[in-house]
Amino acid sequence: MQCPKCDSLMETIEFNGVEVDKCTGCEGLWFDNLEYEELKNMKGSEVIDTGYSIDGAKNDHIDNYPCPSCSGKMVKMVDKDQPHIWYEQCHACFGVYFDAGEFNDYKHRSLLDYISDIFVRERK
Repeated sequence: MQCPKCDSLMETIEFNGVEVDKCTGCEGLWFDNLEYEELKNMKGSEVIDTGYSIDGAKNDHIDNYPCPSCSGKMVKMVDKDQPHIWYEQCHACFGVYFDAGEFNDYKHRSLLDYISDIFVRERK
């Protein structure tokens, strides 16, 4: 699979039996249907996200691309609990792409996240 954001090769990584695709370039993560929810609840699963949010945010403007798994339309999403987290989800296969650092942020809500949410701009 090729990364939908930087076109680098995605490699399969595994955590407790759940396989995820990770970009070898920008370190974004591709989750098949609901894998990100399953991993959110697993202790220690944040180790799969070795990228930094500040680097991942540089790819926020890239959001109009076909699903790397099924070529379906990717839909812009905002996490309901942390609106500063922007990700994309396929409307057909329900796969999800997180930029580098976003899964770790999604998994752990910090005081800084609460402050960031006050100043987040609307996703268009």
